[in-house]
Order: sequence, then structure tokens, then C-alpha cells
Amino acid sequence: MRVVVIGGGAVGSAVALFLKQLGGSAVAVRVVEPDPSLSQSSSALSAGSIRQQFSQPINVHMSQFGHDFIEQVRQGRGPLAEPLDLGFVAGAYLFCASEAGAPGLRACHAAQRGAGAEVALLSPGETAARFPWLRTDDLALTSLGLAGEGWLDGFSFARGLGQMARSLGAVWQRGRVVGFERSGPQLQAVRLDSGERLEADHFVNAAGPWAGAVGRLAGLDVPVFARRRTVFAMRCPTALPPTPLVIDPSGVWFRSEGEGFIGGWSPGEGDEDPDDLPLDQPELAQFEHRLWPAMAQRVPAFEALRMKHAWAGYYEVHPLDHNALIGPHPQCESLLLCNGFSGHGLQHAPAAGRGLAEWLLHGRFTSLDLSPFSPQRILTRQAFSEHAII
Repeated sequence: MRVVVIGGGAVGSAVALFLKQLGGSAVAVRVVEPDPSLSQSSSALSAGSIRQQFSQPINVHMSQFGHDFIEQVRQGRGPLAEPLDLGFVAGAYLFCASEAGAPGLRACHAAQRGAGAEVALLSPGETAARFPWLRTDDLALTSLGLAGEGWLDGFSFARGLGQMARSLGAVWQRGRVVGFERSGPQLQAVRLDSGERLEADHFVNAAGPWAGAVGRLAGLDVPVFARRRTVFAMRCPTALPPTPLVIDPSGVWFRSEGEGFIGGWSPGEGDEDPDDLPLDQPELAQFEHRLWPAMAQRVPAFEALRMKHAWAGYYEVHPLDHNALIGPHPQCESLLLCNGFSGHGLQHAPAAGRGLAEWLLHGRFTSLDLSPFSPQRILTRQAFSEHAII
């Protein structure tokens, strides 16, 4: 079997890794990536966090596998048989809810506990006792991860996945896909900007925020859009203990990072910016208009908060339900999708890569059942919604 993977970030690298790990010499894998430095990839520019607090149990299970995989790699139990430094920091997510948001938090908690996640619901008083620097009098409930959460360096993780895949025989090729060749309903080859033509039996669209453009090259709809998100690095004169990753009811999130903090804002329905905004222009005004007011209200010490710098990266958003598209395109079985993760692709890359490799090698998912993420949703418009979106 010959497989061309389009995109060499964390997701594409994970697909390549598990294809070689599970398929061995029976599968030839070539990864096409236009920018080996991954300078604009979502993997490198993300906040690099992993959590188990989702509303859909399958997303919890994907995070659990991702966390276990990271631990194995860090301890040298991966394909390289030597430890990889991924900059992992064990931490926790703290979801904060007002009265209006409390029922949803309880529903998510029940789903998470049913999926085996270690999470705790805390009253405002219990939250204040754990985190005395946090204002809780306007909260109704919080949810705290007790295990299996934290953050890591996304660039190192993506590069490590690629390194492991290459160690097993996957081949990386620098190039940009500019077209496909078809024979009837199936794809036969991709054409690169160099003029080279690569034939394969299957093609995997793991192009992240550029997945929609890759789909259009094949004449196929892939409803994934590049939505810019700005991440701010901040400092505070008042010393605080290491914080969890706090998700405020306002949509603002923040966590400790070294001697300071990083944070951002997750826009709600109707607040989204246009697609494909340039990454070299972070939306600096968000700090004054969104972050600082919400963070100072939640943490009194943040009245003195100051921005140090900011950067922007793309979320690859699947707006139907904010869940990934994993599996064959409904109108072309030789094009496999692995994109649209809407902000949780880095942590779900190992499970998604393993699942897609299983589908290619066996025609079905043999570990986690990822069929709810079927791209058939492109045609049916039947949502499989994830409500715990950041």
C-alpha cells in the first residue's frame, strides 16, 4: 500500500508514525510538507495543552491515549527507545461556571466520569480553599482535573512524532500540493509545486487550517477553516503559585508559564473574525478589551498585569460541531481526512493517527471507535457536537 500524507504537523506525523508502526514494510508512507520548520503550523503556535474535560466521551478517551503516549515517549518507551524532551508540565484545567453554565458543567462531569476521567466538581468555597488567589463569589461551580492533564511544547511534540515516523521508514518530502489527478471517482496522484508527480493508493489530508484548500484542489468540499487566535504572554508583579489553566465564564483562559502567564480569548458564536487573517498581525487590542478586564476580575492580583508579547496561530475549525473529521471523504474514498479538530488537534493527534492507520490497514477502527467523526457529516450535516470548546 502506498500512502501520501499531506501535512507534516503533529496530526500528519502521527498518521505516518502509526501507519509504519502497525503496517511495517507493507505500507510505503510519504509525507509532503511545504515548510519543514513548521513556522506557521498550528502544532508549533498552539498553547500546547492536554485535558480530559470534554463533553463527548470519545474525546476524553482520545486525550487519555494522548497523555499515555506522551508519557511513554518521555520515558523512552517509544519507537526511538530513548527519552524525548517535550517540555511537558503536569497541570490541571479549572473550568469556572456561573449559575447559567453550571448545568452544562455537571453534564460534562458525568460524561467525563463515565469515561474514566479523574475530575472533581467544586463549590465556590472549595475552589477558594484550593486557590485563595482566585475570586469565586460570582461562580456557582468549578470543575478541576485531578490527573492526566498538563501542557507541553507543541513544536517539540510535532517534531518528535515526525522523528519517530522517519525512524520506522516514513519519508518526508518538501513540497506543496498544487493539484490531484483522478481516475473516475478515485484519486491517482498528487502534483507538487516542483512539477513532481506522486502516485499512491490513498491520500491523507492532514493539512490542518489549509485542509479546505487541499480539498478544493481535488474538487471536494472539506469544511475546515483557518481561524486566527492570539496568545498573550504576560507578567504580574505579585507572586502567585503555579496556576491551573483557568477557563473563565467570559471565554478568557490563562495559566502559569515559567515566571509569568499565557492566556487568550475563545470567541463565542457571532464573535469570530474572518477566515485566513495573517498570523504576523496578532490582535493586540484583545488584551485591553478582553483579557485584562476578565483576568483582573477573576484574580485581584492581575490588576497589575502587563502584556510582554503575543503571537497568533490558526485553529482549524470545523464549524458544524467543533469535532474532527476522521476517515474517508464521502465522495472520494481514496482521500482520507484527519482535520477540523477545532483547537484540540495536538492532544488528539496520537489517537487520530492510530485510528486512521487502522482504517487504512484494516478497513475499520480496531482500538477506539472513531466512527462518530466520520466525514459523512459533510453530506448529512448531522452534528456530533463538542460543547467543551476553548
